[in-house]
Amino acid sequence: MCQSSRGALIVIEGLDRAGKSTQHARLCQNLESQGHRVNRMRFPDRTTSIGKSIDAYLKGESEQEDHVVHLLFSANRWEAATSIRAAIEEGITVVIDRYYYSGIVYSAAKGRKDLSLQWAREPEIGLPRPDICLYLDISTEEQAKRGGFGNEKYETSAMQERVRELFYKLQLLPDGQDIQVIDAGGNVAGVEKDIMERVEQMMADTRLAEDLRNILPWSEMDHAPS
Repeated sequence: MCQSSRGALIVIEGLDRAGKSTQHARLCQNLESQGHRVNRMRFPDRTTSIGKSIDAYLKGESEQEDHVVHLLFSANRWEAATSIRAAIEEGITVVIDRYYYSGIVYSAAKGRKDLSLQWAREPEIGLPRPDICLYLDISTEEQAKRGGFGNEKYETSAMQERVRELFYKLQLLPDGQDIQVIDAGGNVAGVEKDIMERVEQMMADTRLAEDLRNILPWSEMDHAPS
């Protein structure tokens, strides 16, 4: 078992309709059944004033300049940063459906030269860094077959294909080691089993640091211990 008394920070990422919400709920239930205290979170948090602005944008009810949109998403995560740290310090495991990884790749996928992966990551520096990020991978063809696809602004096949490519590119960058790819094209139970095995291994790893890490600038991470 993990020698740390703190909780873990677990993130579930992936394309739209990849099954994130389903697997997020199942992972939380499984951890709770094992006796872990769990906080469930989801970004964007559409209940805050910032989150309501994001919700209106995603539903096509308002328009925002791309940089403004990105900073709104980032601010929405920063609103929760203190509560995330506090929960983990109390020994509570925080499981998040979407986090800064989505924020980075969805902005960069718009194809603007002034919205690179590096630029999009800068506002996230200092946020709590996950112990593990589980990326649910699915082809855009399979994704488009799933119910509800196309209901929000970013749910187009072209956009989702660019996002998928950038998730893989993100894995090659310094903090890409946090990302583990899960094949989300199989049945729900099989995906659930794969996720639990990865999480249990992470939580049993005696190398889990006592203190929760923060996201660092990539220039510093190149020299930071893993």
